Amino acid sequence: MLKECMKMAWSNIIHNKMRSFLTVLGVLIGVSSIIALITIVQGATGSITSQISSLGADKITIQAMGTRLKQGLSEKDLEQLSRVNNVSGVSPTVSGKTSLVYKRNVKTDVSVQGKNNVYFNKELNSLARGRGVNILDVNNKNQVAILGSDLAKELFWGDEPIGQHLLINGNTVTIVGVLKESSGSIMGSTNDIVIMPYTAAMKTLGVRNITNVDVYMSDANKSESIINDVTTILNSAFNYRENTFTVLNMQNIIDVIGNITGMLTLLLAGIASISLLVGGIGIMNMMLVSVTERTTEIGLRKALGAEPAQIQLQFLIESIFISLFGGLLGLIIGLLIAIVASILMKFSFTITAWTIILAVGFSAAVGIIFGLAPARKASRLNPIDALRHV
Repeated sequence: MLKECMKMAWSNIIHNKMRSFLTVLGVLIGVSSIIALITIVQGATGSITSQISSLGADKITIQAMGTRLKQGLSEKDLEQLSRVNNVSGVSPTVSGKTSLVYKRNVKTDVSVQGKNNVYFNKELNSLARGRGVNILDVNNKNQVAILGSDLAKELFWGDEPIGQHLLINGNTVTIVGVLKESSGSIMGSTNDIVIMPYTAAMKTLGVRNITNVDVYMSDANKSESIINDVTTILNSAFNYRENTFTVLNMQNIIDVIGNITGMLTLLLAGIASISLLVGGIGIMNMMLVSVTERTTEIGLRKALGAEPAQIQLQFLIESIFISLFGGLLGLIIGLLIAIVASILMKFSFTITAWTIILAVGFSAAVGIIFGLAPARKASRLNPIDALRHV
């Protein structure tokens, strides 16, 4: 019985090509909208999350504004922070802009950052060649520098920069390394910066206080207790004054972004579902018209002994065929739209199994829900009334 019902349902769909196409189109638009939006949001979320993770999901960033009496952190404060349980290292950052001279090439407003050996021990993939800052550079305030990739190309025109000397704010500095080319992130590019030991950078830039510190965690699962201990040290350092520092946990940012994009995905999927609802209504209308047109056929089949369940099954299968066909086409078109968007917006394309299940499940559900009423109407037609249309 099922095989016969499927054959008859497919035959009727083929017989009414234009009507079937317009009905499929409604489901196709709805499913493709949902799939495209969900896939694009997932790809964008993954790209943003990976950029934040690259900054260090195992890292706490401290911004110390300080007070009038104490602006920023001291070396003693850094030592206390490094002794906190489950902290694997502390990396201060000082920054500023100054002039740079190499031979007759003068550059102004060059961004100079001061780091320590911990930074380069943690960021193992940051160097293209040469070395980073080591503990001796920090302790001895060595005048050494690591150049950004673009800056190295601009100053040395293909020559090897390592071992060369240049002037930074009037101080002779030896180049010991070159950074890898950065594609840029939400925190900016490192291609045009100069990194020095923070102790030397403070002298070169005339900076007296450390206001930015990265605290690396050996166990990110214990971030809450680490933040509590760090906060205690900072409160003590700044006399428990309010608004003297901020503590930022990268993992918290990742979690917040995940929650926001999750809600955004649901919102966009809900909006796109309206078009799928319209497609379902189109299926119902087409099936009701089909029932009206085939009243005589239904009457003859009932007169020849067809059960109401058989009539209902045939019309329901017809509705499911249309919605599934529209759903599969919508899935393909939605994925194509997402692929094009990922190329244009430069984020990775991702597709999950539940996205495919969602497309097929939605389209099947639409066929069943909106095809049930017409199918029931067809199965309940009185054979005598139906045959009056002959």
